[in-house]
Amino acid sequence: MTAGGPFDPWSREFVARPYPAYAWLREHEPVCWFEPSRQYLVSHHEDVNALLRDRRLGRSYLHVFSHAEMGRPEPPAHQEPFWHLNNNGMLDREPPDHTRLRRLVSQAFTPRRVEALRPVVRRLADGLVDAFVENGGGDLIAEVAEPLPVTVIAELLGIPEADRHHLRPWSAAMCGMYELNPSREAADAAVRASEEFSDYLRALARARKAAPQDDLVSALAAVDGLSEDELIGTCVLLLNAGHEATVNVTGNGWWALLRNPDQLELLRADRDLLPGAIEELMRYDTPLQMFERWVLEDIEVRGVPIPRGSEVALLFGSANHDPAVFAEPERLDLCRKENPHVSFGAGIHYCLGAPLARIELAASFGAMLDKAPGLRLAQEPEWKPGYVIRGLEKLEVSL
Repeated sequence: MTAGGPFDPWSREFVARPYPAYAWLREHEPVCWFEPSRQYLVSHHEDVNALLRDRRLGRSYLHVFSHAEMGRPEPPAHQEPFWHLNNNGMLDREPPDHTRLRRLVSQAFTPRRVEALRPVVRRLADGLVDAFVENGGGDLIAEVAEPLPVTVIAELLGIPEADRHHLRPWSAAMCGMYELNPSREAADAAVRASEEFSDYLRALARARKAAPQDDLVSALAAVDGLSEDELIGTCVLLLNAGHEATVNVTGNGWWALLRNPDQLELLRADRDLLPGAIEELMRYDTPLQMFERWVLEDIEVRGVPIPRGSEVALLFGSANHDPAVFAEPERLDLCRKENPHVSFGAGIHYCLGAPLARIELAASFGAMLDKAPGLRLAQEPEWKPGYVIRGLEKLEVSL
């Protein structure tokens, strides 16, 4: 068996059920070099949590080293539009740029603005679920899970309704580049989406700067010190990070509940369990299975030396199933008291949109529980081929 054992992120069988492989890694190779992706896999919660906070690692290295100094090739020239857009979002910046960007964005993306969305989110979730129930069920992902977060982000940013149909395809195409060893076809699709989305947001930002409205693009356009490219990168990050993960928490979460009817009945009987249930669903079937970091100076993890220039793959899905932290981690337990899952990350890159995601998930799950009490599985679902951002193709249910 090669290093990494049963870890095979390009296998449909592995993607459908990665947790046994994670258990093998935690026991036999908690830190190991995985040649196919040229990364060090890190599988224990303690190590993942520590490395997320360790300033000797970064989401980027370009603030301190060139590609050549890190022993990395320059990105292909044809991918430049994608990387230019990606590198202008705060997720791929490190201090001092990250500190500046997060502070500036926080001036516009305030807790008050997020909280003001709560009734909007509830209204949207109720409307989607009402239509779903009226139709007698269907694909819960396409008809409820996907439209809600993309509509919320569109409302937040101030995207006109006539243009919103572009957002989901742009997001899906760009997120294809975050998978391991993406194909040329996936890379080309991400580049096209980056160009189209950037051009669209640049025109919108300039229009809002000239005639501000009550939306986040207008607020960001008014922030002194935030460049136009950084504004665009921020908006794209909010869509991609806030949308893809929320869709998959919803789909993966309902699939988990339908496979664990005792837990679903508990939740139906006691709605006060919902906030904790959402945290447990995020832990149990993690939407973002892996988060990558660059090693900026030599480190050692569990006795394994990892040299500068290496990339580490922090296995969120494994960390969230580590029995050293979670009692009976393979059991869905909506009453779990201690739940320090890492699904939103940790350290300076902790998810800025976590409060909004929780509002969306509470509204979506709450509406389904209220309005579709007879929900049942109509067809065994299949997983999308992607491993890093992991979710179901569809979830067909009946009422």
